[in-house]
Amino acid sequence: MEEKKNVKKRTLADLPIGHEAVIKTVGGEGNLRCRFLDMGLIPRTKVKVMKVAPMGDPIQIRLRGYDITIRKEDAAMIELE
Repeated sequence: MEEKKNVKKRTLADLPIGHEAVIKTVGGEGNLRCRFLDMGLIPRTKVKVMKVAPMGDPIQIRLRGYDITIRKEDAAMIELE
């Protein structure tokens, strides 16, 4: 019998400063998910973490040539490849 491994998904909230990744899926529900998509956080988009606030929240990310700032809690809903 095959055992399932407890693999943690890599999210935007886990990405270190200066590193890039590609969005795999966008979570959230309702208005929050729509807001992510409206900001350009869509699958197959390359993102880079630029800055993190001193207390760790929020984080500034760069995508599609512009910077946005989102809460770490929200960034945890965005899965990376």
